[in-house]
Amino acid sequence: MNSFFVRRYVIAGIFITITILLVAKLFYIQVIDDHYSKYATKNVLRPIKQYPARGPILDRNHKVLVQNEIFYDITVIPKQVKPFDTLEFCKLLHIDKTEFDTRFSKAVRYGLNQSSIFEKQLSAQAYASIQERLSEFQGFFATPRYLRTYPDSVAAQFLGYISEVNDRDIKNSGGHYQPGDYIGATGVEKAYEDVLRGTVGVKNVIVNSHNEQMGSYENGVYDTAARSGERLISSLDIRIQKLGEQLMQNKVGSIVAIEPSTGEILAFVSSPTYDPNLMVGRERGNNVAKMYKNPYDPLLIRPIQAYYPPGSSFKPLNALIALQSGLITPQTSYYCTGAYKGGLPHCDEPHGQSDLSRAIAVSCNTYFSSVFEKLMNVNGPRNIDTTFVEWRKKVSKFSFGERLGIDLPNEGKGFMPTAALYNKTFGVNHWRSNSILSLAIGQGELEATPLQMANIECTIANHGFYYRPHLIKAIGDKKITKDEYTQRNYVGIDGQYFEPVIDGMQQVVENGTARSSKIPGIIMCGKTGTAQNPHGKNHSIFVAFAPRENPKIAIAVIVENGGQGAWYAAPIASYIVEKYLTDTIRRPMDEFNRIKDADLMPDPTYYYSQIKKAAARDSIRKARADSLRKKPAVKSVSNKKNNNNKIAYSPSPVKRRYNE
Repeated sequence: MNSFFVRRYVIAGIFITITILLVAKLFYIQVIDDHYSKYATKNVLRPIKQYPARGPILDRNHKVLVQNEIFYDITVIPKQVKPFDTLEFCKLLHIDKTEFDTRFSKAVRYGLNQSSIFEKQLSAQAYASIQERLSEFQGFFATPRYLRTYPDSVAAQFLGYISEVNDRDIKNSGGHYQPGDYIGATGVEKAYEDVLRGTVGVKNVIVNSHNEQMGSYENGVYDTAARSGERLISSLDIRIQKLGEQLMQNKVGSIVAIEPSTGEILAFVSSPTYDPNLMVGRERGNNVAKMYKNPYDPLLIRPIQAYYPPGSSFKPLNALIALQSGLITPQTSYYCTGAYKGGLPHCDEPHGQSDLSRAIAVSCNTYFSSVFEKLMNVNGPRNIDTTFVEWRKKVSKFSFGERLGIDLPNEGKGFMPTAALYNKTFGVNHWRSNSILSLAIGQGELEATPLQMANIECTIANHGFYYRPHLIKAIGDKKITKDEYTQRNYVGIDGQYFEPVIDGMQQVVENGTARSSKIPGIIMCGKTGTAQNPHGKNHSIFVAFAPRENPKIAIAVIVENGGQGAWYAAPIASYIVEKYLTDTIRRPMDEFNRIKDADLMPDPTYYYSQIKKAAARDSIRKARADSLRKKPAVKSVSNKKNNNNKIAYSPSPVKRRYNE
């Protein structure tokens, strides 16, 4: 064959092959591989995040507790920024050139083609002043967002607050959160984050070479709408929440009120409190810093995180356990001379002969010390270790030393001492009932949260069972019907044994230690308590429920340094009960104002030192618990035997901790 023709076919084949390869490559680029298409699209298409409004939170009567207010973030995409008058831009945002350079450098490090926040949380009014000029500064954009606002400035610790996500939040979110997003940090905001946050949407817009928006991409076909978070209906009653916070101003302590028939929490007061509006806006960081420095720790959620000796409010539990065990009857009586064996514990006055109901009414320490010794010695003094374990199990059923599982994070469990603790403290088989006699009157190592105290009143009101306390009734239009909230939790005491105890609690208010807090027309059953405080005035405690028949509210009030339970805790509880049941307070306002205006705040220097000491004791307690292989950590015993082999009462001050 002529070589010319051979070369012709070879050259033609080469051209055909190249043409096929080019066509194949073009086909791959335009049809199969979307990399170049995406790259080109990025030059003309800008996705803009559409942030949803968080779900509002309402009280049980649909009064707004927290809602949303629009604000604006100024974002920047460094790659799209063109030369501009920097000083003029700084003037608009009220920042200096140094601050501008710092922020812009941070945005560049985050990503040249990534949108990041340059100026956050501009109010609608502030944004209005720069809105018309923002288009002059290419690469800078405004993004509408939502902040929380609190119309009545109440229930701060209950509601909690939101904060900007950190690296850990982003890492654990599975791609849901990005820098600059907000997340529930405490309280209900954190517990119900998944339903409150809503769903972020995306709006795709076309931009030209000058970064000017030219309209929606494909008429919005590929846009996704933001979906607002769900509305939460809480169980809180804003009427008594406001009243409780008013009565607890200038006091340290807590109020928890629960509806016994449902377990719904009606009031959740932690004092001192703060205006929740301080936790939003551009001054949030400064406000939080001040709260952290406050020696009274307003960020502590006292209803579930502060521990107190229950004091005399614990006495009915020992009576119920003794009745169930058949060790006493309602008619069992003891004679009180004003003090128990050896003088401790003593009563404020001799009570003479008292049966169970009268002993509760007058809060006779002698009576309940006698009952406790009977409980501890039922198997003989030498078998107290085994007996104490059984007694502890029975008390734990009332929620002492156990988390109740409230729908809030970081609930404390209180503290119930163990036999192992006493064996380590006194030596195995070297302790007896008189070694731990302080437990008879709710002192010593026993500690409870205000929520636990209120829940016990629900148990007594219900004659032997309680519903798990919770704060949210409904999500959107759907009522919450979780089994854990509708299931009865029985404590192992027959219903018949509650009547004599309730008789005594009624007498407490009718003619006993809390008679000055009687509510006209309402039968309230309660128990005063005075938690000993060796470093100042005792803590005032009162627990109650009302009315006696078909109870509607159970309550626990703790006022630190308030003295006897009848001085402050009982009157505060009675006003809240009256307000809840009648929607008014008919009693003279002189006494109301005396309670409201009383300033019982302890010395801040001393108070802060006690927090530090409590934290140190927690560390020792944790180490001791590890050595005993027990959880939770236990606390060192503050009761020491004196030379007469009796107990010297020296209870520790209230504990404060966020979690164990």
